[in-house]
Amino acid sequence: MKIKITLVAILLAFCSCDNPKEEKKKDTFVEKEEQTFKAEKESVTELKKELTDKGYQIFDYVDEKTGDTVLMQQYFIAFLKRGANRSQNKKEADSLQKLHLAHLGSMYEQGFADISGPFGDDGDIRGITIYNVPTKQMADSLANMDPMVQAGRLTIEIHPWWAAKGFSLR
Repeated sequence: MKIKITLVAILLAFCSCDNPKEEKKKDTFVEKEEQTFKAEKESVTELKKELTDKGYQIFDYVDEKTGDTVLMQQYFIAFLKRGANRSQNKKEADSLQKLHLAHLGSMYEQGFADISGPFGDDGDIRGITIYNVPTKQMADSLANMDPMVQAGRLTIEIHPWWAAKGFSLR
């Protein structure tokens, strides 16, 4: 019995001792978390400065659920609406469509537009483009360079639109 009590006492003493390797792991984890937080904060600060220096409208808030800082940026959404001049024959309309798609592709490649696409019905609003530019005037100018708009087949209606930086469509 004495041996059992001694063994239990030794076992308890051994288990209650601090494990320096475990302590080191905890310190390393905490240090990494602090470094990540600092890097994220610096990157948000740098991005805010970069955007405001370029003339973008922004604001940020802290997400209560995650504690993350969410940076909101103003974009411009262009509604491409049915224009008054739809008298082109099929060959002309097809040619304009190719030029229209090339224009939208160019806007995306140059970083002026983040997403474009048509609507799936036959309504007056034919599609949208979201422009990632600092001013409504710039979005309007770029949208009006579209060959479909220049031909009068489409018209443009632009509105400011806010979205969180770095979030993607699902």
